[in-house]
Amino acid sequence: MGKLTLGALRAVLVVVLAGTVFVQALMVWALATRPGGGSLPLTSFRVIALLGMVSVQVAGVCVWRLVTMVRRGTVFSHAAFRYVDAVIGAIVAVALLWFAVTVLNAPGQREDPGVTVIMGGIAVAILGVALIVLVLRMLLAQAVARDVEAAKMQAELDEVV
Repeated sequence: MGKLTLGALRAVLVVVLAGTVFVQALMVWALATRPGGGSLPLTSFRVIALLGMVSVQVAGVCVWRLVTMVRRGTVFSHAAFRYVDAVIGAIVAVALLWFAVTVLNAPGQREDPGVTVIMGGIAVAILGVALIVLVLRMLLAQAVARDVEAAKMQAELDEVV
């Protein structure tokens, strides 16, 4: 990957991570300064929003680590799998959270059930992204296996020469 691509990705990650932290801080501040001493209980949607932002932050940090590994040339190693697995888990978590939003929103959509169907479709699409990343993980596994095999063959060739 080029330096421009890696720099652009890092810039996007910084904006997303800073944005989610900012929104989380505003949500906590709004709850704490609410009249009545912040006794307003969190609604289901607020909890889902907070968990969704945490999932995005986990994915962002893991992608940042993978970008660092790419820059160092160490991405084709077993250490990369834990970050890819965490990204897959975060995407699945977002899909499940979106599905929960769909379920919570469904009773209000009795007159227009198409909205609920569309929201459910979005949850399925998010799961599709997780499956794409899983396929990419399998490709990474193949690349790591070939890299290990090539290193063994090189070591054998060095012994012969």
